[in-house]
Amino acid sequence: MPKPCLIAQPAPLLEHLFAAWPEVKRKQVRTWLKFQAITVNGRPVTQFDHPLQAGDVVAVRADRFAVPKTVLSCGMKIYFEDAHLVVIEKPENLLSIASEAEQEKTAYFQLNKYLAHRRERVWIVHRLDRETSGLMVFAKAPDIKAALQAGWDLAQKKYEAVVEGKLACDSGVFESDLNETNPFRVFSAACSDQTRHAVTHFRVLARNQGRTLVELTLETGRRHQIRVHLADAGHPIVGDVKYKAKSDPAGRLALHSCVLKFVHPKKEKEMAFVSPLPKELMKLICPVQPARPLT
Repeated sequence: MPKPCLIAQPAPLLEHLFAAWPEVKRKQVRTWLKFQAITVNGRPVTQFDHPLQAGDVVAVRADRFAVPKTVLSCGMKIYFEDAHLVVIEKPENLLSIASEAEQEKTAYFQLNKYLAHRRERVWIVHRLDRETSGLMVFAKAPDIKAALQAGWDLAQKKYEAVVEGKLACDSGVFESDLNETNPFRVFSAACSDQTRHAVTHFRVLARNQGRTLVELTLETGRRHQIRVHLADAGHPIVGDVKYKAKSDPAGRLALHSCVLKFVHPKKEKEMAFVSPLPKELMKLICPVQPARPLT
């Protein structure tokens, strides 16, 4: 790792880097710039022509990790990274992991591609549906993956969804047994050896004339659990044609993983992340009416 250098006279950043660090390959310098590893006076810089002034200090981040809110080319946003795990915000219409039909347009592939220049990789801990956006965590080693998955039932996982119609109750619990034998079409059924029990807690955040914004907290983590429970309640998620939605004004499923809390397997402290509802989904609930009628 090259040593920090003090700028003696004004110069464009890239020109200075090539001159100051001749032992470093130019491709490596460009990679550092791309992934915000170069800092000027302690702040990450990505512009190759950033104007340096006399007295500036240029360095490479010693921790090597992405700064919060780094956005990759595929639209993924890195919320947190350390030596053990990575927390991202996945955009909608991106698979979590490869399928037979798609190998590369996945969060898993793109994150590994991003880490390849450091000779690091990730292991999948959990998944989000292709159509769902929001927070995910990946492990950087098999033992970290095992530790996270062992405590995954204790992790707090909250979602926000915009649903069709007005939920009558401000809060409550959806509960049923889900048949997941067809991974593309899950449904509630009588309890049997082909079903698993599913519990979803809900709380209304806002309403307008034809839709409701709902916060959903998972007690269990079944495939399509939230989507099936809301459809069963007569309030399918906006854009969820698979589960009986009649409208798709945003051109996407209106479901977002907004809160993720878990204990760091190495540091043994709680990690908490919050991702705001995307603007295109927030627009679906505007203008907002209060959750309870005014008296």
